[in-house]
Amino acid sequence: MAKDLRISFLLDFYGDMLTETQREVVDAYYNEDLSLAEIAQDREITRQGVRDAIKRAEQQLLEMEERLGLARRFQDIQKALTLICDCALSIQDLNERNGRVPGIDENVSKILECAQDIAVEA
Repeated sequence: MAKDLRISFLLDFYGDMLTETQREVVDAYYNEDLSLAEIAQDREITRQGVRDAIKRAEQQLLEMEERLGLARRFQDIQKALTLICDCALSIQDLNERNGRVPGIDENVSKILECAQDIAVEA
C-alpha cells in the first residue's frame, strides 16, 4: 500500500474527527512508520483490519479537506506570510542601501511582528 504523505498532514487538522482506533492506526502507519503487520500485532487485530481502518480514515480525511479546506487554507496563509516577510526584508535591505529613510525600518519591524503573530495563531 503506497503512502500518501498528505494524510499525515490532514491528520493534524482533522484527526479529532476520526474514531480513536482510526486515529491511532493512521498515526502509527504515517507518523511512526510502522508496517501494517506491526500495527496489527500491536493492536491484536488482523492486518486486513488495520488496512481497512487506514483506508476508511484516509477517505474521511480527504473528504473533510475537500469540504472544509482547512489544510489548504493553512498552507496558503503560510505561503503568503513567507512572501510578506521576504518583501519586508527586501524593503529593509533597500532602505539600508539607500540612506535609511526614517520610519521604514520601524514599519518593516511592525510588518514582520504582525506576520509572526499571524503565523503563531495559524
